[in-house]
Amino acid sequence: MATAAAGAAPLRGDKERRNRVVRLIQARGAIGILIVVSLIAGGVFPDFLHPANLADIVSAASFLGLIAIGQSLVIILGGFDLSVGSLVGLGTVIAAYAAPYGWVAALVAPIVVGLCVGLVNGILIARAQMAPFIVTLAALLGLKGFALVLANQDLLIANPGFFAHIANGSLLGISNLIWILVIAYAIGGLVLNHTSYGAAIFAIGGNEEAARMLGVRVERVKIATYGVSGALAGLAGALLASHLDSGLAGAGTGYELQSIAAAVIGGVLLTGGVGTMAGPLAGVILLGVIENVINQVGTLSPYYQNLASGAFLLVAVIAQTLLTSSRKQ
Repeated sequence: MATAAAGAAPLRGDKERRNRVVRLIQARGAIGILIVVSLIAGGVFPDFLHPANLADIVSAASFLGLIAIGQSLVIILGGFDLSVGSLVGLGTVIAAYAAPYGWVAALVAPIVVGLCVGLVNGILIARAQMAPFIVTLAALLGLKGFALVLANQDLLIANPGFFAHIANGSLLGISNLIWILVIAYAIGGLVLNHTSYGAAIFAIGGNEEAARMLGVRVERVKIATYGVSGALAGLAGALLASHLDSGLAGAGTGYELQSIAAAVIGGVLLTGGVGTMAGPLAGVILLGVIENVINQVGTLSPYYQNLASGAFLLVAVIAQTLLTSSRKQ
């Protein structure tokens, strides 16, 4: 028994090191692609690499970026969250209704609603053993309908005051949205890589039954992670309402798939257990770069953005398949 245990320890260590290497390769791959695409775009469009344009790209990508944090955590856990897009739209509407009560209410109310929706999703998935696809798809449709019932047209925020400054202001010459995005990803990286909660997410995504045997409270971690995803989607909705000075029930449409694409392009393994925060951030900005380039061309249809995003996603999935195969050998 002692010999077997001693032999198992190096094997676990080797597996952890391999997983760490795979995560590093995938994250660096996304960052490398982002750099190459940006340099090419800079060569074609002289104004592309101008600091103001780069700042605009990151600011515009910040809403999707916040959603991608929660989506990445959920995918690493072994699931996915389709409700985030509708939560963004609902969040803008709730922020518009809450704005007359002050900027704190307008900012916090969508986050609380998103958190509650995420917790309900997590409970149904973890405790009721329902499929993430069914639960979050139902939430996607239901929340979209609820948002349209609350506001079948744009809700203008008459006197936004400081609330508008949250998304449209700047600090030290840098957009508040960029500061929020950087801080959110820094916190996400610390939580994922340096806390027992982050370790539990990796453990569950890698092998749920093994995680249970090790004493990980699987249900609690799942519920909490879906709650985080919902809260971040609510925050994105609040910031979008701040940016637009209005509530739009249709805002956030497509974010559920774009956030999954950004996570996968950034090296988060669709089967769970592998991922970083740096990779999805690079994936989000890469999607923003593609949109910016298409806008600069002017003559190209916006649908080319979907084409390019799909191509990068396909390459990322193929790379994941090859890396996963090499890990099994």
